[in-house]
Amino acid sequence: MTAWLIHKFVPNAAQTADPEVRASYGTLASVVGILVNLLLAGGKFLMGILSGSLAITADAANNLSDAAGSVVTLISVRLARKPVDLDHPFGHGRMEYLGSLGVGVLIVIMGVSLLRDAVVSILHPEALSVSWVVIAVLVLSVLGKLWLFLFYRKIGNETKNGTLLAAAQDSRGDVLATSAVLLSVAVNALLGWKIDGWIGLVVALIVLKAGWDVCSDTVNSLLGGRPDPEKIEQLRSLLLSREGILGLHDLVLHDYGPGRCFASVHAEVDASGNILDIHEMIDDAEREVGHIMKMPICIHMDPIVTGNEEVNHVRDQISHFLKGLDPALSMHDFRMVPGEGHTNLIFDCVLPAGYTQKDMVLNALTAYAKSLNEGYCLVVMFDTDYT
Repeated sequence: MTAWLIHKFVPNAAQTADPEVRASYGTLASVVGILVNLLLAGGKFLMGILSGSLAITADAANNLSDAAGSVVTLISVRLARKPVDLDHPFGHGRMEYLGSLGVGVLIVIMGVSLLRDAVVSILHPEALSVSWVVIAVLVLSVLGKLWLFLFYRKIGNETKNGTLLAAAQDSRGDVLATSAVLLSVAVNALLGWKIDGWIGLVVALIVLKAGWDVCSDTVNSLLGGRPDPEKIEQLRSLLLSREGILGLHDLVLHDYGPGRCFASVHAEVDASGNILDIHEMIDDAEREVGHIMKMPICIHMDPIVTGNEEVNHVRDQISHFLKGLDPALSMHDFRMVPGEGHTNLIFDCVLPAGYTQKDMVLNALTAYAKSLNEGYCLVVMFDTDYT
């Protein structure tokens, strides 16, 4: 079914990096989500009224909130397609993040409402009227939500769409929630135990947990979370495969929404090379790698000395010492500047984000440099690894 829907409604489905294709995927997923959740909500509301079950009614309300979330997703996907303008030169891609946040807030609001109703039902339990029709609707609901979870997850992973992955997470929670409601109805029918309110409480907690996860993940993206490791690795691999690029550092991905990233990086090149040839090589790399990655790339070239054996030897010693001190540490832009009384060793030391042992690293490096040569003096700049 999923493959048929994609084939039918998403032209050029394999081109997932294309903004238009991503929008088509998002539109398809949103419309399917609206229709499926409205159908489930309607059936459960009817069964909840007929049976008198708060848990079923609560689950129906949860499906209704999911339909509203799909509407928010549809709106955010359409708005994210807007082209750049004077006020938004980087486009409107972050509308998808705002859409995800909106879905999360709706889920949390619904969870709070369900929690309140569950407490009332626990304090004042009522008998249920159970039939095979009610049970059949709940079983179909579990199967429908399981398919919707798989559907959202496939499209979300294909397009790296956080809103759809959030919807998939919510649908998985709904599978558990509706299964709990089914358990409540079965226990009431077989044993006469009035656990409807307690099951409603479980449903409410599941909904609240899903809403919290969606909100926290989205806020992390809006604040500038860790970039996609696969994208970082692909960019590194493509650039390092270019003839003339000897190393990379200071790689940063600037995220303006799914499918709207900009990259900046420093590329190490041979200091003895012809600057015009190197500049042409860098221009070609920006254009060709940017085309493959579907993102603008700005490359700053850093000349490094490669033909001086003393410089190479000392650089390798310092680099090896850093790795032994902590495998997460690295260095770049190493230079040796001799003077009358001492020689400056100038380089940048890269620390992971949040690293708290900078003073320890500096003291250890200073002591090690002195152990190599009493005339060595360190001039160290500390960088942060943003990847």
